[in-house]
Amino acid sequence: MIIDNELIELLTLTAKEAGKEIMDIFNSDFEIRSKPDNTPVTLADEEAEALIRATLLKYYPTIPFVGEESYKGENDQTSKWDTFWLVDALDGTKEFVANRKDFTVNIALIHKKKPVAGVVYAPAQNLLYTGYATEAYMQKNENKKQKINTRLPKKSGLTLVKSRSHRSNDYKHLNNLRIKETVILGSSLKFCMVASGEADIYLRTGLTSEWDTAAGHAILKAAGGSMTQIDGSPFVYGKDNILNPPFIASGRKVQ
Repeated sequence: MIIDNELIELLTLTAKEAGKEIMDIFNSDFEIRSKPDNTPVTLADEEAEALIRATLLKYYPTIPFVGEESYKGENDQTSKWDTFWLVDALDGTKEFVANRKDFTVNIALIHKKKPVAGVVYAPAQNLLYTGYATEAYMQKNENKKQKINTRLPKKSGLTLVKSRSHRSNDYKHLNNLRIKETVILGSSLKFCMVASGEADIYLRTGLTSEWDTAAGHAILKAAGGSMTQIDGSPFVYGKDNILNPPFIASGRKVQ
């Protein structure tokens, strides 16, 4: 398949359609249920994933689809696939149920264990991020999309972005970097802050799954940033285990 603006446009339209489904439920009296791991799930998670899955399989019927809500660990074949979709239709369900606005739709394409295209859409903010190759963009509301890039670190110190729902005292992994400011935020928008030059580092030592990071990783990479395991080794997808190792995502020349 060709990864180009036409593909990104399809993923964008799909994410926005899923976002409409999510917002309809967000503005209703929805039910909150618990998964076996005690994390919350709603109809919005399920309906949005079903919409994305149907659309992607319609246009790309031979590319396997992996989504958080339909994933069955015992049938995991991702390590055997060269190319597959990796989707978190509602990333930040805890933010969603708390009536906050920093939840997102995440759609990524994985090829040879790397994220090669990604879309992150925050429907409650009408905020869109896209990325592939060296093309990364942000669009707010219906304004013209803007090309984004990671920034060089400021001499006064770095801006660190961390998870609201999964906080931990993990500053020891920053190797004495000078942190001037810490921003707390939900969902994959943390990657997008680094990608757009609003922050310098996103550090995560707590548990995440591949669908949590793939779309944001693709955008960050396209914007000139990088993401590795904390020890500096490559961060890959299609592993034998869908869970991610701890990681650090950063802009340019953070040392």
